Amino acid sequence: MNDGALLFLQTMLAKLKEAAKGESRIAIIFNGSPLSNGDCGSGESEIRRWILENDWLDAIVMLPDQLFYNTGIFTYVWLLRNDKPAAHRGRVMLIDARQQFEKEPKSFGNKRNRITDVHRAWIETRYRDGWQPDYHDEQLKIFRCQDFAYHKVSVVFWQFDENDQPAILTEPYEKAFTAANLRKEQEFYDSELIFRVRVATPSPGGGKGAASEGEALRVLTLTPRDNATQKFKALLADKAEVVAVEWTHHHYVRDDEYIPHGEDIAAFLDREIAKPIIRWQDSPQLGYEILPNKYFYRYEPPKPAKELLAEFWRLEKEAEKMLEGLAQ
Repeated sequence: MNDGALLFLQTMLAKLKEAAKGESRIAIIFNGSPLSNGDCGSGESEIRRWILENDWLDAIVMLPDQLFYNTGIFTYVWLLRNDKPAAHRGRVMLIDARQQFEKEPKSFGNKRNRITDVHRAWIETRYRDGWQPDYHDEQLKIFRCQDFAYHKVSVVFWQFDENDQPAILTEPYEKAFTAANLRKEQEFYDSELIFRVRVATPSPGGGKGAASEGEALRVLTLTPRDNATQKFKALLADKAEVVAVEWTHHHYVRDDEYIPHGEDIAAFLDREIAKPIIRWQDSPQLGYEILPNKYFYRYEPPKPAKELLAEFWRLEKEAEKMLEGLAQ
């Protein structure tokens, strides 16, 4: 748990009055960290899960940047309550008020923008009226609480070569060459493994610590059905010292996929990875994150190359005139 802001919010929520004894509401300003910091199962994600599954989060308002003296970051107002009316239950409103500001007549440190009564009324109107089914505004979106949940799925899949065939990789074996590690590789890869082991062979009749006679290459082939421990012991029955190990194995990729809750996991993996899946495993707990920037993202196409080139030549001519002025 690295974000103390959510712990502070937890303390506030613990002091909510019971609904039967009167309503309780909270408004708190955060930076962007509490929205998405922390992976699935982390303290931050678990606090967000606790808040959303208890249906306390009512709305989040995205504020403009440069509102505060000491920092120019974007901030967010969280509105929480334990007395949601029927129209609010199981739902969270997001309001994009990042453009609701006017410039300060004079900067105060990082504070260059300010929110006036007009902007506050704009936010209030959307919060008040936005729950109605017929209300539409591009700066307002309403989500179900479970829309913020996701599955973290650990997936293993084939890596393919340039001929679109399952890739085979030969590389140095960097782990300790032990029977236990061989069993782990055998379980993970579930396919034939070949180990080329270079050993220092002891001198004939030499005891422990005797000088080696030379080096030899030994090959251990391990299939999914073999007893890895027995094969390992047989390979080094003479207690030869292992100098280096190289192994050949299928090239699998291990990755984590973050899948929205409600999606069919197998169908998502087939669609997004588009390669044969060896195995996948879902996390035991759902993760929760809120990504306002993603929800309000609007694609803006880049300028055409012709316009960029014209701008480049214009700037170059300006630079030439400046240099001519310096020369004079």
